[in-house]
Amino acid sequence: MTERAHAEGPAEERTKEAGGEAAAAWSGSWVAERLGVELTGDEGLTGLLGLALRRNPKRAHLLVSNVLGKHVPQSPSVVYGHGLALGRRVRDLLGAEAAARAVVLGYAETATGLGHSVADGLGPAPYLHSTRRPVATVARAGGFEESHSHATSHLLLPEDPALLSGDGPLVLVDDEFSTGNTVLNTVRALHERYPRTRYVVVALVDMRSPADAGRLDDFAREIGARVDLVTIASGTVQLPPGVLEKGQELVARHETAATEPITGSVTDPTADAAGRLPAAAPPGTVRRVELHWPHDLPDGGRHGFTAAHRTRLEAALPAMAARIAEALPTGARQILVLGFEELMYAPLRLAHALEQLVDGEVAVRYSTTTRSPVLAVDDPGYAIRTRLVFPAHDDPADGPGERYAYNVAGAGFDAVVAVVDSAADTPALHAPDGLSGRLAAHVPHVLLAVVPSYVPRPPHAPERPSMLPEPLRGPDFSSYAPDEVGWLLQDLSDVTLEAPTEEREEAIQSGGAHYAESLPVEYQPSEQYQQLFHAALETSAARLARAVGAVTETVLAERSPRPVLVSLARAGTPVGVLMRRWAQFRHGLDLPHYAVSIVRGRGIDANALRWLAGHHDPADVVFVDGWTGKGAITRELAAALREFEASDGITGFDPEIAVLADPGSCVRTYGTRDDFLIPSACLNSTVSGLISRTVLRADLVGPHDFHGAKFYRELVGADLSTAFLDAVSARFPDVADSVDAQAKELLSADRTPTWEGWAAVERISEEYGIHDVNLVKPGVGETTRVMLRRVPWKVLARAGAGADLDHVRLLAEQRGVPVEEVADLPYTCVGLIHPQYTRGATGADGKAVTL
Repeated sequence: MTERAHAEGPAEERTKEAGGEAAAAWSGSWVAERLGVELTGDEGLTGLLGLALRRNPKRAHLLVSNVLGKHVPQSPSVVYGHGLALGRRVRDLLGAEAAARAVVLGYAETATGLGHSVADGLGPAPYLHSTRRPVATVARAGGFEESHSHATSHLLLPEDPALLSGDGPLVLVDDEFSTGNTVLNTVRALHERYPRTRYVVVALVDMRSPADAGRLDDFAREIGARVDLVTIASGTVQLPPGVLEKGQELVARHETAATEPITGSVTDPTADAAGRLPAAAPPGTVRRVELHWPHDLPDGGRHGFTAAHRTRLEAALPAMAARIAEALPTGARQILVLGFEELMYAPLRLAHALEQLVDGEVAVRYSTTTRSPVLAVDDPGYAIRTRLVFPAHDDPADGPGERYAYNVAGAGFDAVVAVVDSAADTPALHAPDGLSGRLAAHVPHVLLAVVPSYVPRPPHAPERPSMLPEPLRGPDFSSYAPDEVGWLLQDLSDVTLEAPTEEREEAIQSGGAHYAESLPVEYQPSEQYQQLFHAALETSAARLARAVGAVTETVLAERSPRPVLVSLARAGTPVGVLMRRWAQFRHGLDLPHYAVSIVRGRGIDANALRWLAGHHDPADVVFVDGWTGKGAITRELAAALREFEASDGITGFDPEIAVLADPGSCVRTYGTRDDFLIPSACLNSTVSGLISRTVLRADLVGPHDFHGAKFYRELVGADLSTAFLDAVSARFPDVADSVDAQAKELLSADRTPTWEGWAAVERISEEYGIHDVNLVKPGVGETTRVMLRRVPWKVLARAGAGADLDHVRLLAEQRGVPVEEVADLPYTCVGLIHPQYTRGATGADGKAVTL
């Protein structure tokens, strides 16, 4: 059976609250007059609904709700109040016992907030909404199609599969009940898997045609269940013949006109119907407001929202609203809280709490962005007055596309509080044509509030300790200041790990040991070598500063506005510290920075990844290294992250490494592709915080441990780590302008990796009869490592290479290694490790024997 239950209250009050200008002009008259569409039904229906034209080949018109908070900015108390009222009607309909066992299901994207509000009104009912965002770690519990929609696939992804398997009533909430097809598709799909005896369909308006009105009763009899219907108002839309073609022609005509300078908003005659302002309009400011969203509290009902979650949210809302209020510009009188597609409920509750806090001193309105493409026409009789267009910024599974914010441009808002989840806090959001830029073109102040995207933990994750240790920091571990870097390593300082270079090389090449199972004896530089280091630092500091600035600006522009820097220990760590210093110097950012271990052939430290995922959004993590050679670590990281996703189900880590120098053309994010001397490559621990290279050995590193490293406290007298950092960062002010130009050039350039370094290494390996690319180390940095840690065979130097190779030539002389000049070398130099090494390859004087 069915029941129509209508909300109480004078129709005149609803019209006044919902319509704004409804008393002066119905916001559906423009479409009705041109297409011959008629909206008939309950008194007050036109106060609840307006009309617009879809840019959709399946349906011409769009019913635009004035109380949903999607397309039309509305008072949060009005939006939330309608949902609560519907939920209370459902509670009264079901009775206390059945209501206590009910589950509420809302539809993405438009009704996610409405459904959640209905659940609040119903009482302790858990809430789930469908989603178009697949999540790899959550099993699909169902899905259905929305036949008239521009984006049809709905997924059901509850964290707890039992959420849908109970026998209590299922309450399905949508913004409108038009044909009934979506509800029938849903109930049919769910009833096959989770049969129950009662369903309640909830909508703001029931707009079924007479032909569709009986289908719900027939369907209820077919499945043997009771289906009730609860709405605020009902009516019908009468469509004349040929309305779809006429609507498409009207859309095409007005879309063409919208490209010309016509008026586009109620109060802003300088904007056009697409929400564009003349280029001369000064942009508004964009800044962040930290909400301090409760840890592990879901951002909505995508994976389920329980009564316990609701209690935590209610307790936290006043403080979060107060933080927003404190961040509002002085004198602001009109504020819009703008949600993001499916993220409707959290922004609504924040807006409602803010509205209660300011208590009439500031007018607060609420709406959200949407995928729905709708024509904008600046006419009081049309529901969508202006349209802002921007690219999708949450890396949607169905690919890139346009997104929209309606009735925001020219609406007189002093500030917009844009609320997005962390999955959508991407470079695309902050690009000039992104949402933040489009808002800033029309509103004096834009505040960005980010809610952490809730992703359930994998249900069958491998057992491991629940708490990994906190990062090690100086001065207890490393000579760096404690805020410069946190080391996700374990301290093996008391373990003897060093072995003579010749013994290590023989064991490594014979397959008897991995290079990460021991450490080379720390090279103690001669006075002459130290002088070369200081001379190299003096001449290259500005060049290094430019590269640091360029790569940091690229990361901030393309990867994340607030990246979490994760350097690959240890060569990447000085670079990570310098990038962090640049972000502070240039932008006032205090970026987190950690160092982790990655081992060729063994992958990245998975426990470090687990720690990072537990404390930060993986999408914000940017891996940092010093330079590329042939790209082995780039490949290693990509493969390791694929394995980690498969084993742990944690996604979002980007394998793209940011490096200071990319002579091998292996990455897209770099400061330069020149192969030049980076002084931190000249030394070992004494320029890297007195930390050894990382160690991975089964008897020292267990399955639940971080990889290890040593802190050489005894070398503090020779430590140049801070001096190196200070020398480079002291040049930041001198290179700021040139960095801006270089970063702009990089951002507009084609930086697709060519992997020419790898090709050169393969060629050299064959030409010199080595037949093992692992023994060919290209670039100044890698060649220096060969001279300091391995048994070198020879050095290939580009003809005419100058001071960048002074230290390499000195090391070669000390170790008896020939330096061979090569005319067409793509690198400044290449170090060759002694092939088929045995200790007979080193003479009694310690110098390499030439084959």
